[in-house]
Amino acid sequence: MKKVFYAGLIIVGIAAMTFFKLREEMNNIQNPFFMEHYGTPHNTPPFSKIKNKHYEEAFLKGMDEKRADIKSIVDNKQAPSFDNVIVALEKSGPTLKKVSNVFYHFTAAHTNDTIKALSKKLSPLLSALDDEIYMNIDLFNKVKELWSQKTEKNYTTEQQKVLENYYNSFIRSGANLDENKKQQLSKINARLSTLCLDFGNNVLDETNQFEMVLEKSDLDGLSQDIIAAAQQTAKEKNKADKYVFTIAKPSMIPFLTYSKRRDLRKKLYDAYTSQGDNNDALDNKDILIEISNLRLQKAQLLGYPSHAHYVLDQNMAKNPDNVFELLDKMWKPAIARAKYEIEQMQEIVDAEGNNFTIEAHDWFYYAEKVKMRDYALEEDMLRPYFKLENVIDGAFQVATKLYGLTFHPIKGVENYHPEAKIYEVKDENGAHIAIYYADHHPRATKRGGAWMSEMRQQHAMNGKDQRPLITNVMNFTKPTASKPSLLSMDETLTLFHEFGHAVHGILSRCTYPSVAGTNTPRDFVEFPSQVFENWAMAPEVLKLYAKHYKTGEIMPKDLMEKIQKAGHFNQGFATVEYMAASYLDMFYSSITEPLKVNVNDFEKEKMQNLGLMEEIIPRYRSTYFRHVFSSPMGYSAGYYGYMWSEVLDADTYAYFKTTDLFDKEKAIAFRDKILARGGTEDAMKMYKNFRGQEPNVEALIQKRGMDKFMN
Repeated sequence: MKKVFYAGLIIVGIAAMTFFKLREEMNNIQNPFFMEHYGTPHNTPPFSKIKNKHYEEAFLKGMDEKRADIKSIVDNKQAPSFDNVIVALEKSGPTLKKVSNVFYHFTAAHTNDTIKALSKKLSPLLSALDDEIYMNIDLFNKVKELWSQKTEKNYTTEQQKVLENYYNSFIRSGANLDENKKQQLSKINARLSTLCLDFGNNVLDETNQFEMVLEKSDLDGLSQDIIAAAQQTAKEKNKADKYVFTIAKPSMIPFLTYSKRRDLRKKLYDAYTSQGDNNDALDNKDILIEISNLRLQKAQLLGYPSHAHYVLDQNMAKNPDNVFELLDKMWKPAIARAKYEIEQMQEIVDAEGNNFTIEAHDWFYYAEKVKMRDYALEEDMLRPYFKLENVIDGAFQVATKLYGLTFHPIKGVENYHPEAKIYEVKDENGAHIAIYYADHHPRATKRGGAWMSEMRQQHAMNGKDQRPLITNVMNFTKPTASKPSLLSMDETLTLFHEFGHAVHGILSRCTYPSVAGTNTPRDFVEFPSQVFENWAMAPEVLKLYAKHYKTGEIMPKDLMEKIQKAGHFNQGFATVEYMAASYLDMFYSSITEPLKVNVNDFEKEKMQNLGLMEEIIPRYRSTYFRHVFSSPMGYSAGYYGYMWSEVLDADTYAYFKTTDLFDKEKAIAFRDKILARGGTEDAMKMYKNFRGQEPNVEALIQKRGMDKFMN
């Protein structure tokens, strides 16, 4: 009987092993990215079914699929046409697009060691694939033939722009180079992809690494809310009975603003401003020099004097001279205003009997004192009215009033993280228009900052409008056990800004994905988001959402008036800090000879030549300037674009204010002539179609309160 029993166990065991092996094989076959349709509501990603192992498999298959699609285009014996070349390029590699959209969302919003390692492994492979495509002379000849016939064909405006973009992409990717130079360019592209990834990962790791661990006696000046947040951070880091502050801005800024401990403010600020500059494994100095020199080498291989000339050729600015002209026009009055603000702060330092001169780490603390002295306004008076959920509702209401959009929490759609929220977006007729993911709080797996992206782009190539999956990812103060997340005014403006990007993506009505949504020139893409930001502090909008988190009462009228009166407060600092970073970007991007200098010496010399005061440090120093150095292109030679776009946004908002902030005719015109059209036409032409004229830079000067400092 025992033999029979044991034999039965063996048979059962073998059967079980076979079952589990088959199930594992089935799991491998059922890679979610290989499914034509996810089988989910609105075809949203089934995050619980997506495992780390699925990414590499999908990328490799997707790259093979992309190569096969490109070969089919090249091998097609029919005469080149828009459909069999350009539309075929737009449709090529669907698996690669599908996995990329999800994977690169996770690399920024919820990464892990496996994803980081895979990203580093994939980066040169994807770079090589791009080179294969855009250096393919047979494919380029087909595009070039279509380009030469563009005036003879009855193309739509959008088709003309898509064709122009592809033609330029081939030229700018080296299609016309000889084989030797193509090989050089491919090596540069591969190296850049790896270096930029290392740069970004170093900044993320350094942000997560630094902790300022304090005792209760170190907390003088901090409110109970700030203390509670520091306790929560300490708890998460297994430091019971301590208080932890980090260089993530939701932790750092409140400490710099309110702590009476000048030594600790300096310690925290110095840690932030020395990221990537500590001569350790996370140091970025050599990396960014190599990135800058490789970009120069690439630009010159392609026939441009500098990386800036290469980038700006496709932007509204067109060339570095135009960028420097805009920056120079604002720099002198901005410096004058910033010096005035320093004088105001020094008055308080002296009045308090302190024997020191204002330094960079003092700015937040004493600027807050000036705001209280001159405007009877401080951040803690505002935070109770900026409960995160109420601010979100305010942004939603503005989108409803302007464009008829409504946002509905949706069930049955999987989320990628418990902290994120999901909404179905409907238009004024109640029809589905997008899925919107919003993820608001910092965590170790998320990079700093705030951004918008898409896990699926809008397009209508197949005769049916594919609606987008839009994401907003931010890093706002977390709720505590006793209080909800209460935002600062800057955080509130950031939410409106990033939501403005989201609205741009949501309202896209384009045929081809390469020009849909936010696929616009870098110095135009910030325009819609910055326009939307203007509504955040308008009294008629504050009445909609600025409700006290305890009582539900609307913000008092006198507090709204104080916000308006303080509208130009600290604009010297904000403008100079931002412009210093913009100049720094342009200085690296405009080099025409390889850099052979120490990064800190280069940065110091350039800032001194500008006349930047020591009390202000560029918003991003070289070694943690992720906008510029964490991707092969990113915002390099483009960080100025926020100000370029702000010229457009100030002019647009002033235009709305001539009648009503919710003027329906103007809102519909802005939606149809700007937001819905993505990058389907020349950006300035689109702006003039909406506004009827070119933008007026004077509106920006007045908006920032610089008009009094022009002389």
